[in-house]
Amino acid sequence: MVRLHPAIGIGIAVAALAACSGTAVEQPPAPPPTPAVAEASEDIVVTAQQVGSTADMSAVRPAPRQGLMISGSRVAMRSPMYERPFMPLPPPQGRDRFAAANENPFRVATEEPISTFSIDVDTASYAFVRASLTNNVLPQKAAVRTEEMINYFPYDYRTPRSASEPFSSAISVFPSPWSPGRKLVRIGIKGFAVEQTARPRANLVFLIDTSGSMNAPNKLPLVRQSLSMLLDRLDPDDRVAIVTYAGSAGTALEPTPAREKARIRAVIDGLGAGGSTAGAEGIRQAYALAERNIDPDGVNRVILATDGDFNVGITDPAELKGFVERERGKGVFLSVLGFGMGNYNDALMQMLAQNGNGAAAYIDTIAEARKTLVEEASSTLFPIAKDVKIQVEFNPAMVAEYRLIGYESRLLQRDDFDNDKVDAGEVGSGQSVTALYEIVPVGGPRTIPPRRYGNQAAPGRGTATASEYGFVKIRYKLPKSDTSRLISTPIDRRSEVARFIDAPTDARFAAGVAGFAELLRGGRYTGRMSYDEVLQIVLAARGRDDYGYRSELVQLIRAAQAARSLPS
Repeated sequence: MVRLHPAIGIGIAVAALAACSGTAVEQPPAPPPTPAVAEASEDIVVTAQQVGSTADMSAVRPAPRQGLMISGSRVAMRSPMYERPFMPLPPPQGRDRFAAANENPFRVATEEPISTFSIDVDTASYAFVRASLTNNVLPQKAAVRTEEMINYFPYDYRTPRSASEPFSSAISVFPSPWSPGRKLVRIGIKGFAVEQTARPRANLVFLIDTSGSMNAPNKLPLVRQSLSMLLDRLDPDDRVAIVTYAGSAGTALEPTPAREKARIRAVIDGLGAGGSTAGAEGIRQAYALAERNIDPDGVNRVILATDGDFNVGITDPAELKGFVERERGKGVFLSVLGFGMGNYNDALMQMLAQNGNGAAAYIDTIAEARKTLVEEASSTLFPIAKDVKIQVEFNPAMVAEYRLIGYESRLLQRDDFDNDKVDAGEVGSGQSVTALYEIVPVGGPRTIPPRRYGNQAAPGRGTATASEYGFVKIRYKLPKSDTSRLISTPIDRRSEVARFIDAPTDARFAAGVAGFAELLRGGRYTGRMSYDEVLQIVLAARGRDDYGYRSELVQLIRAAQAARSLPS
């Protein structure tokens, strides 16, 4: 055997390593900017650091992840022997991506009396805020969507009588707890609850991210537990298929009756993580599988479980958006379950769910999986209405200014309300939706000085509207219909109380949640309200709390008082 001098051996090893890695030690060039998405207006924020607007949607796209992480740099040293078993990387920090939007400002009722928006039943924001505060860290402001914080909780609104008229409404007007002289308007709607024996069959495709980024205890292992819990909620005649994706996508389970639980659970339990993330190809295959087995009389849905870290295949958000919109038109909806923290791509997840006629939930614990997929399985899976829009016209004779609290990413144009081709949110079986407006009554403390030459009240107002603050219209479609229906109700003094403490318990609780969310976002419109004051509102309005969700909020408010901010 030929023996080399140690120095020569070291030199050859270094040369060989350099030859194998080539230019791989260099960071790969940034991908070129993608085309702007016409209607997008939010910025993309990465752990409180702004990285660009959606005019450059490449900000939503995660950077390619190739190789091992060494002291913050990625070194591409791949060969088949390194693919399996996958070595877990340290959890990434500071790479969560959110679409930022400024809080809705006050509007002058004489100039813009009409407000239009799509309902939102997502709950992902609340769960992410909870996960952040559990780690003693304040969430980045872009992660806090006030309407999702409010709608995380069930509310005891009157139940509708039948599926043919699937909504009931609840209106309340009461003093604002943070702005003396102003009022809050609570608009609540509740969906019809479909009985278990009457609900349609489900044709479900679980689309599961098994890439290397999912190799963490709060990701793929939690996905397996979550889907196993959902399986127990399905009827024997429901059908389940499983598509997985990592470096490539493939069908792990052809459509199988839910009664074959052992077979389905064996596939779920056998899932492992490793490789890059070909998410777009997985979405294509999942939709194709759902369409081949579509049930015209049932619910056809793809359920995506991922951290959103797509980096192979189609990563252009505009292209993905267009794809899920087209599939939605074929009768297959998309719901998104988000997992993990540190590289969670909420901006992409929200875009997919909103355009796929589904909801986005964030699963941070097994308890949250139980809430979303067991306790609320019917509302998660079975819609009772789609394209649900709300339009409020304020009476300038009574209201000087107003602002919609939250729903910044769900705003619509005035003429979108009557246009049945404009997409909006869906409401699931038994689900409640709450929206809050803050109004400045005529003569109250305005935020915008009146115009010198402007009319202070709209002409032609009759005595019939003298007691009305406004008028609410709700437009919706039944799940299998393309034609919308309309229900409406006034906002009048019959719904008003003079003292905050006299407002309905649920209305006061929703106001407390809104105050908490607004403080987390910076408190632009909440005056001198503190976390202590929010805590007092929530404690006094906790009401019925069968599952302990409201008690948990109390602890989160206390945690926010002591939590630290992320480094900027």
